[in-house]
Amino acid sequence: MKLSSENMTSEVSTLNDLAKLTSYSLMDSLNRDPDATVNGEDHSPRQVFSGHYVPVKPTPIENPVYVTHSKTFFDELGFADSLATSEDFIRLFSGDLTYVPEPIRQVGWASGYALSIYGTEYTQQCPFQTGNGYGDGRAISILEAVIKGQRWEMQLKGGGRTPYCRGADGRAVLRSSIREFLAQEHMHALGVPTSRSLSLYASTTERVRRPWYSEGSTAAEPNIIINEPVAISTRVAPSFIRVGQLELFARRVVNHAHENAMDELEKIVLHVIDREYADVIDNSLNIETKVISLAKAFRERLTSLIANWIRVGYCQGNFNSDNCAVGGFTLDYGPFGFCEAFDPVYQPWIGGGRHFSFFNQPAAAARNFAMFCKALQPLLKGDQHYLSELEEVQHGFADVIQTQLEKMWAAKLGLEHYNEALFSELISLMTLTTVDYTIFFRELSALPDNIGPLKKSFYGELNASEYGTKSANSNTQDLEQHWSAWLDKWHSLLDISDKNPTRSREAISSQMKQINPKYILREWQLVAAYKQAAECEYTLLRELQDVMTQPYAEQSKDIEEKYYRLMPTELSDIGGVSHYSCSS
Repeated sequence: MKLSSENMTSEVSTLNDLAKLTSYSLMDSLNRDPDATVNGEDHSPRQVFSGHYVPVKPTPIENPVYVTHSKTFFDELGFADSLATSEDFIRLFSGDLTYVPEPIRQVGWASGYALSIYGTEYTQQCPFQTGNGYGDGRAISILEAVIKGQRWEMQLKGGGRTPYCRGADGRAVLRSSIREFLAQEHMHALGVPTSRSLSLYASTTERVRRPWYSEGSTAAEPNIIINEPVAISTRVAPSFIRVGQLELFARRVVNHAHENAMDELEKIVLHVIDREYADVIDNSLNIETKVISLAKAFRERLTSLIANWIRVGYCQGNFNSDNCAVGGFTLDYGPFGFCEAFDPVYQPWIGGGRHFSFFNQPAAAARNFAMFCKALQPLLKGDQHYLSELEEVQHGFADVIQTQLEKMWAAKLGLEHYNEALFSELISLMTLTTVDYTIFFRELSALPDNIGPLKKSFYGELNASEYGTKSANSNTQDLEQHWSAWLDKWHSLLDISDKNPTRSREAISSQMKQINPKYILREWQLVAAYKQAAECEYTLLRELQDVMTQPYAEQSKDIEEKYYRLMPTELSDIGGVSHYSCSS
């Protein structure tokens, strides 16, 4: 939400400077849980029956130390880098709100939400089996600030227990915090809408027990319990409102949970529009028209997001409605992964299933969008005209996302127009050959005349293969010949012309290299960084951070040799590298 220039700032060099920019729109305009404590000491699981948020005081981690911060995001916000290592900033963003300067408040907030998995409503994940105890179990927002005309919400991940903690300890370990911190800034650099990383602090003394994999384990499930250092990362977004939040309030309306249920649903939807869509939805419209406009705008953002995920090889792993931000950006980097050895059903999380796999993400998004539309229906008050319009928007999701995907695939291939036959043949070849998704498309971006440069992306040797079932001439043909034939077709469709500056070889290659990254965050490289960080050594982490915030750049030869390479074959089945649980 863009705001007036009176909130502009040139540099924030102290916590007092940041305090002057605070503006608590959620707590000041939405409903507080009427059963909440006054002082935010509310750290045991309980049911929350109404209200949009619960005031909660974070639980500081013990003896926090600086690990890293996002220099890129600090620069965008106008924050001085020195702020990240200042004592009061570390204290605040490691969970201690005791000594904050006014008007920063000494209490943060957590929110409840409902859960839908692939379009099916669930309540059993709630410890009370009612859905009234499910929400931010260890994520606590601590302030909103208007910085350079943009409202940002700052949220501690691992900030301690809330009423939604479901009996857990409310902590995040350093391992998972590093993954999320790096992933958010990497995705931003890739040009994919995402929550952002601000800072990361770890405890030198506090540890928690988590299930994980023993060294070299090929087991699907974690097979040991380990003690891990805790950390708090601060993630930042215009808001953290999820589809699941709208679902929660809509379910309460449908179930007649309390007399203010409809009012609370309307308030949260209008708040979403104010926070995320004020630039595209006219505030003077009636509520019904706003609802339809919101559905159209979210559909546009969500379909574009999914196309971007597939463009860069990202798999969310667990794309439930509670992990789907209404603002249309990537949220909750839990069981995520970037596809290395290409597989349309790539799934990094052992509990994710095929329904949340790489190429099934458009279908998963469609299910979340359907639940989003269902949550909006009560606000249309039975008006058949608006209900039909909303239904039409929902049913149009498939066509819109197909258009987005075709546009994306054409761009990845350097084509002016999508070609279904060429694309389908390519996916078959990539699957049969087992290519590295990122390296293949980056090498293709150089417009090779033969298969030679592409072999850099192959995980094995090309052998004679029973490919060509679509061919009437032969059932067994050499795979390399098929690659060569595909390249010839592709070149003929590129329409390279030195007479047209936009279609010259150099122009097409340059455009493709802006679409196809050279570097992606590979899990086996992440593992090395967080293992070193567990020993209070952050060299690899900071190097990885620097490389992954320049994913399209041609970097040094040393960096290329280290990070632009295939996963070592000996790691292909290792737990915590090729696959992992959701424990964090």
